[in-house]
Amino acid sequence: MNHLKPEEAHEILQKSPNTLLIDCRTEAEFYYVGHPTDAVNIEWNMGLDFEVNPHFADQVLRMAGRKDRQIILICRSGKRSVDAGLALEDDGFSNVSNVLEGFEGELDGQHHRGTNGGWRMRGLPWRQL
Repeated sequence: MNHLKPEEAHEILQKSPNTLLIDCRTEAEFYYVGHPTDAVNIEWNMGLDFEVNPHFADQVLRMAGRKDRQIILICRSGKRSVDAGLALEDDGFSNVSNVLEGFEGELDGQHHRGTNGGWRMRGLPWRQL
């Protein structure tokens, strides 16, 4: 799995519009916290108990169409997306990358996100519904 800085991921998405950007956070995070523009939400963890989505790889394949399509995964801080990416690779996906720092970045000294890295803090295109 490749690991990309947020700016590198954005550059790839601009140069290769067939690349699929998957936000693997929960649906609530995706909609209420915000998400990268043009990202597709497929949850890695689901519900209040945060169970791993047993259909994740199948849902990604339905969206991607094939297992060799370039896929970039993003989550809150870049940790869930690593687990999701490893699961995709175990399932035969061959071109998977992870966005380091995720959408919101790591916690800062005051236990807040969004000030210490991440897609949004880096000023990359995002939206909130």
